[in-house]
Parts: sequence; C-alpha cells; structure tokens
Amino acid sequence: MFLLNGEPGHYVDVADRGFQYGDGLFETIEVLNGRPLFLDRHLKRLAHGCRRLLIPMPPSELLAAEARQLALESDRGVLKIIVTRGSGGRGYRQPEPIQPTRLLGLHPYPDYPENFQTQGIRARFCWQRLSVNSALAGIKHLNRLEQILARAEWRDDDIQEGLMLDTEERVVEGVMSNLFAVKAGQLYTPSLAGCGVAGIIRELVIGFARDIGLPVHEIPLDQVEVLATDELFVTNSVIGIWPVRRLEQRVLEVGPLTRRLQSLLNQARMAEAQPCFAA
Repeated sequence: MFLLNGEPGHYVDVADRGFQYGDGLFETIEVLNGRPLFLDRHLKRLAHGCRRLLIPMPPSELLAAEARQLALESDRGVLKIIVTRGSGGRGYRQPEPIQPTRLLGLHPYPDYPENFQTQGIRARFCWQRLSVNSALAGIKHLNRLEQILARAEWRDDDIQEGLMLDTEERVVEGVMSNLFAVKAGQLYTPSLAGCGVAGIIRELVIGFARDIGLPVHEIPLDQVEVLATDELFVTNSVIGIWPVRRLEQRVLEVGPLTRRLQSLLNQARMAEAQPCFAA
C-alpha cells in the first residue's frame, strides 16, 4: 500500500526530481504490532536531511499521521518514507516554488533467519569505495549507487553483509548497516564525518552504551583494526543488531556486550510497540 501526497497511488510524475536526479531523502522504519518504531527519531533525521538539502520539510505531524495510518495495516512490516524536491523542469536549478513530493509505502518484513540474530552473520570487505563529501555525510539521501555497486560484488548466499571503505581506506559502514566493534571492553564505531549514514539504531546503541557506562569512541578505523576486535556487529532499523561471526577469514564469538546491547534494543522496541490508549 502506498500514499502519494496523502492519497492512494503508485505513480510518481516523470518530472519528479527524485526520479530524475535522486534529489531527495528516505527513511526505512520497522513496523511492529501496527506501530512504526522510533518514528520521532526518523522524522527528526528526515527534517535534518531536508535542511541540509534545502528541501522544505512536509509537516512532521502530517507525515507521522500518514505513517501511523499505514502501519495499522501490518503486525510486522517495513515502512518507507520518501521526500523529494518535487517536480521541475530539465536541469539542476531548483524549481520555484519547491513543492516536495512525499511517498509512504508499507512493505512485508524480510524473511531473515532467526540465527542471524542469535548466531551471527558472515561479512566481507567490499572493493567499491564511498566518496568523501562532508556536505552529504550522515544523511540518508536517495543517491545509493555506491551501495548498489558494492552489493553486486557477491552472490554467495552465505555472506549477508559487505563492509565499505571510503576513498582514504577507512572503514565506514556496511552496505545496508552501521558497524560497531568491541575491543578490551570499549565500543568503537567509525566516524561519519566524511560519508556514511547516521543510522537511528546506531544512535540508540551509542546511547545504550553510555547509559551502562561502556566507553564509546567514534573514530576512523582501518581494516586491520576492525579485524583485530573482540566483538563485531552491524545495525539498522530493520535488522536491529546482527553479530558478525566471520569477517573474511577471521572468526569471531558473539560476545557478552553484543548480547547486552541486543537485549537493551529489544526492550526499547517492545516499549515502542505498545499500543497507546486515549486518556
């Protein structure tokens, strides 16, 4: 089911700049028990991205109402929100006035095996590099060609994720996830100053870690440092936390800090999924 500018619809104007140029942003949200999880955080990130790209943000209250309306159709699913700069003529100059397009779609939840959560996944390093551009770093814009090319590098179903480096050979993130490493009882995650997506679950995990007194370091990491960690896991809003049990030839254990952070995230998810009752 889709809502296009508030109405049921499946067809976007061919002149829409999201289609023509990838000129827009998106959010991917887990739906559980008919509720879009961490919706306020997603809308806050979307608003931040709109400011960065100079796109007028549709009213948050309107997006929230439409998101909750669609989510009611699903016990468990994935809700995607797309905001583009709207339709305009040929060329890069922005249309005047800008009339953003908003598209919300509800999709089935992916059929991931339970053991990805419990036993972990296998990952690899990708050859495709991420471009460094601080103007776009952190936001979830529609330009995902680097991730598409990276994901095309393997067809082995035993590999669930690829880790991407930037053009300066620093590990940044997974193709579809953020990356965390545990070393000597401390938590590390790559800096996103130059590129990468500042994920909602990444933000939550950093908060959980600090709440329990776990030191957190957001710093550049290279391949050697990532391979030398004690625990490794990846995060996004659909998968939650997946431990990495094997990266290239390195075999890792699913460690106690990964388990604890998984538990804290699941508690937060269950709290978000509770129904709200009017007073």
